[in-house]
Amino acid sequence: MILLVVIISLSIFTVISVYNLFTAPVLKIKQANYNSDKLVSVLVPARNEEINISKCIQGIINQDYKNKEIIILDDNSTDKTFEIASSIHSTNLNILSGKELPSDWLGKNWACHQLSSVAKGDYLLYIDADVDLKQNAISSVVYEMKTSNATLISIFPTQVIKSFGEYLIVPLMNWLLLTFLPLRFVYRSKNKSFVAANGQFMLWKKEDYFKIGGHNVVKDKIVEDMELARLAKKNNFKVKTFLGGELVYCRMYNSFQESYSGFQKNFFAGFSINPFFFLIMITFLLAVFVSPIVMLPTGSYYFLPVGLIILARVSISIVSRQNFIMNIFLHPIQMLFMFWIGILSVIKFKTNNLVWKQRKF
Repeated sequence: MILLVVIISLSIFTVISVYNLFTAPVLKIKQANYNSDKLVSVLVPARNEEINISKCIQGIINQDYKNKEIIILDDNSTDKTFEIASSIHSTNLNILSGKELPSDWLGKNWACHQLSSVAKGDYLLYIDADVDLKQNAISSVVYEMKTSNATLISIFPTQVIKSFGEYLIVPLMNWLLLTFLPLRFVYRSKNKSFVAANGQFMLWKKEDYFKIGGHNVVKDKIVEDMELARLAKKNNFKVKTFLGGELVYCRMYNSFQESYSGFQKNFFAGFSINPFFFLIMITFLLAVFVSPIVMLPTGSYYFLPVGLIILARVSISIVSRQNFIMNIFLHPIQMLFMFWIGILSVIKFKTNNLVWKQRKF
């Protein structure tokens, strides 16, 4: 009976994974050098980003979309972020110093709120400072905004993974996204359960962004991107979510330790469910995705569930542009980290002990 439950569960998850392989929206160049009369405000909240900020700004400046303004807000950095950003000169580039963080706001949300208050664009494009935009990224996503009539387009960048330690954790983000959510349904379905967004890249119609309250209504939310996307769907606005493909890249973390800490910050908070049910969920996932591998030496009937696990991991790895051999080889260890980090995520959330960029949430 337990084996049957495992096989049925894996069959459902594998169908979703394979479906995403063939249908998940991937940002592509739909019309070369597309420009419109819509002004795009490219907004970058930056805290302690001296390593990334120069490359990020140059990537925005080099976009083939011309009708844009670029606003960088230094969020009380303790490194040389402001100095490096200020040394770059462009006619449409503005570098701001962020105001002190109010007691009832979280840092990134406060920075995004400040950026929205000075942006002049018809569209607001929030990107993180570690995002690497290829030349056609903004023109392509603006074209998608026009043709899809979406209020929000969010992109999960193609993750750049350079170290073994990062491979133990970073692939979990796309695994969680593409194993359990048919990504195309975010746009096609009105059901509010089908929602996914990533604050690394969010393009908003400005008027709709302010209609739902902007970052002001999520000022104390850790996973503000998901909360805003849920609000958009709740207000019957269209949300469309893409994978970055060859146009939007990001190296989220530079080491195992950064990956370990960063995933703790968002994991539990992103699901917006009761802690007890979250712990039950990750325990179930650990059992379903690891037990067949552990039991494989005991009988040939475990070949089917293990084969389903491999098929799902290959499908997700291909559409995410990740190394599927690494993800298959490291799968059991990744699942153990998913479980352990999930537990820590709940504990730190409930004890208000989350820290990021040298600042407590």
